[in-house]
Amino acid sequence: MKKKAEEASAEPQGIASPSCLSQDAQPELISLRPQRLLEYVGQEEIVEALKIAIQAAQERGEPVDHVLLHGPPGLGKTTLAHIIANETSGDLTVSSGPALEKGGDLIGILTHLEEGDVFFIDEIHRIPKTVEEFLYPAMEEFAVDFVFDKGIHARSHRYRLSPFTLVGATTRVGLLSSPLRDRFGIFRSLDFYIPKDLVRIIERSAKILQVSIDEKGAAELAMRSRGTPRIANRLLKRVRDYAQVRADGVINRETVGAALELEGVDSMGLTSLDRRYLKTIIEFYKGGPVGIEAIAATLQEEADTLVDVVEPFLLKIGMIIRTPSGRKASETAYKHLGFRIQSSFFS
Repeated sequence: MKKKAEEASAEPQGIASPSCLSQDAQPELISLRPQRLLEYVGQEEIVEALKIAIQAAQERGEPVDHVLLHGPPGLGKTTLAHIIANETSGDLTVSSGPALEKGGDLIGILTHLEEGDVFFIDEIHRIPKTVEEFLYPAMEEFAVDFVFDKGIHARSHRYRLSPFTLVGATTRVGLLSSPLRDRFGIFRSLDFYIPKDLVRIIERSAKILQVSIDEKGAAELAMRSRGTPRIANRLLKRVRDYAQVRADGVINRETVGAALELEGVDSMGLTSLDRRYLKTIIEFYKGGPVGIEAIAATLQEEADTLVDVVEPFLLKIGMIIRTPSGRKASETAYKHLGFRIQSSFFS
């Protein structure tokens, strides 16, 4: 009996042990995402519309209407899906268009949703057509239709779903089919952030990361963040690393400039890929116009990468112009890269 008692005491303690284990002392992963609408910076019209929709739905005891968010990557579409779930006290289920390859994948998720849950589909425009059709009755009538057997023995069965909210996010809203797009009750477009809002985001993230950054440093970082919170937070972490190793932990305008020079990010936030893209149009194709496929072949990059990642910001700041014949470098691009404007530029 004594031996058994000793062996029992030597066994590792289970997950229900009252004592503190080593993994309990490990810090949780720090998230820079805001959790509530009050914490969300920028996109004021979208935030106000969601506040009204959520409050009205809660007063009626109904789920929030389905929400479609579109815009360039990194502007907060996924964050808003998390916030909607938090504000409505529903569980969040996350998936993506490419992951839903078969109808059974989608049905399995839908049938496990509880009342008031939020189902978030990223890159919803990439859902296969056959799978997308299962969403139509699910969104309108909270039901899915099963077909059993085949031929003359085929029969249909309708399965009722718990009322839920579907939040879709896409970077290319034009690729969404009309039947799916029209079933969303709330349709909002996210735009690039202004520097003032990016400064607030950077200061909030710096506080969470427990790093000190002055006003000029935050303003410089905001100017180089391409109007995108995700990029601002990523660059802040790189500047933090540089300041810790090379600048005694002090983040100011000079530290930001030196750190981002190593990252290949210039004063307007252009990356090396952005500059290569513009130089290809100017040097190889004499300023354009030139088709996106030709640019992609020259750069040895995917055309979708250029359309989704590179072009939105360059169009926003007027570095390139889209014409019926293709892309064309603007006067601003010539000046920024130090090229002399050709005499035929405005012809």
